[in-house]
Parts: sequence; C-alpha cells; structure tokens
Amino acid sequence: MTFLIVNISCAQKNEVFLIVRADDIGMTRSVNQACIDVFTNGIVKTVEIMVPTPWFEEAVTLLNQHPEYDVGVHLTLTSEWQNLKWRPLTHSPSLTDENGYFHPFIWKNKVPGATFLLDNEWKLEEVEAELRAQIELAKAKLPQLSHYTGHMGCNRADPKIKELVDKLAKEYDIEINLEEYGLKRMKGFGGNSLTADEKIDNFISNLNALTPGVWLFVDHPGYNTNEMNGVGHVGYENVAFDREGVTKAFTNQRIKDVIEEKGIKLVSYKELKQIFDK
Repeated sequence: MTFLIVNISCAQKNEVFLIVRADDIGMTRSVNQACIDVFTNGIVKTVEIMVPTPWFEEAVTLLNQHPEYDVGVHLTLTSEWQNLKWRPLTHSPSLTDENGYFHPFIWKNKVPGATFLLDNEWKLEEVEAELRAQIELAKAKLPQLSHYTGHMGCNRADPKIKELVDKLAKEYDIEINLEEYGLKRMKGFGGNSLTADEKIDNFISNLNALTPGVWLFVDHPGYNTNEMNGVGHVGYENVAFDREGVTKAFTNQRIKDVIEEKGIKLVSYKELKQIFDK
C-alpha cells in the first residue's frame, strides 16, 4: 500500500480541523430535511447518501439545490430497521433475505429475528455488481460526489470486500483515507437516550477537549415526526427522539459560538483534501 505524504504547514500543525458528518440521507423524508437543515443552519459540511433507500430521489433533488454541500456515497449492504426496508439495485440473491431485502446486519448480534450477511454464502461478484451500481447512480445524479463511506461498516465486512471497495474507489475517483491525515475521532454524544440539551452540553465538552489536528464526528440527523416514529428495531426503539436531538445539537447556537471562539475550522472531506494535498 502506498501512503500519501501530506504537506502540513507549521500554522496548520497548531490548528484544529473538524469534520462533522451527517449520515443516511435518502432513508426517510424527515432525514432528508434534517440533513439539509444541519447544513444550511448548522455545522455540517459533509453528508452521506444511501442509494438503495426509498427517499433517494428527493435527497438528490435537495442536494442539487446545494451544490456546495460535500457528498459521499454511503455504500449499503444492509437494511436494519424492522418496518422500513430496501433492496439491492441489482439482482443479488446472495446478499438478501428470503423476502429479497438486504439482511438487517452484517455481523451476528442478538436482535430477535435478524439475519446477517456474513452468516450467508454471499458472492463477491454480486457485491461488486451492487456497489458499482450504487456508485454509478450516485455519480450520475450528484456531480459534487467526492468520496465514499460504508453504511454499518460494510466496506470492512471481509478482507475481500475491503480490497474490492478500495479498487472501486480508485476506479471511480472517490478514494479518501482520512487516516493519512492523522485523523482522530471526537467523542460521541454519550448515548441515544440523552435529551437534546444533554447532547449539546456533551458536544461542547468534547469540543473543548480537542487538540490540534484533524478530527471526525459522525451522527445521524432526523426529526421526531410520525414518519420517523415508525423507524426502529429491538434495542433501538427511540430513533426519532434520538435523531431530533442530533439535529438540534448540530444547529445549536451555543455550539456554533464555541467553535468560533476556539477557532475550530469546520471542513468537509473535499476541503480537507484541498487543504492538505497542495
């Protein structure tokens, strides 16, 4: 493996760069609207789109109204929710359950009734066909697409899948390895049962603890709507409540003020490459 030599100036070594990433646009209409909200009114500059999901086309329309919003294709091989499902774009029977949906999870867990991709005889050629289809549709619809990520870690499901995804990323020019920039991960909110105010307080504490370097924070905006109240699975039933708290935190003025006071530089994936790859 070859590694990028990043050109970091002395000034940059003393700066704090923070990517705040919103995942799962395309999943529901509430998620779509929240993902736009946290960009237009908040601190998010990068969003990940799930191509096989029911509200993909609306997500595309909204994102094309904001071409400055950095977009990654969120490669998807699972459909985890109990009452909300999606299928592959391609004919991929080795990747689906008996109903033709993606398996809920990749790795085995204790969610009742769930099936798992790695428990089944998946075929690498079907993974490749499906991921190619997702990348090609995302690139065709979204000219600003700059990178990829993996939903629920699907790009790391197996060494052969990781090798395949690395190959596709190079081929489609959506490759980025944040580890090459010395990436550190900012602490999370502290749990999905916290109120929005608790999330905000924890986020501010985490901001105050950041040291110079490149940091990443990932979470999932949404709204507490009737639509979102239908989303969940055993062990994570309060999705609407949790994700509205994320939206409120990502748009909170106190958090914006701390970021400004501390001189934290909010950047997208695309901007990070532009800053350090000069």
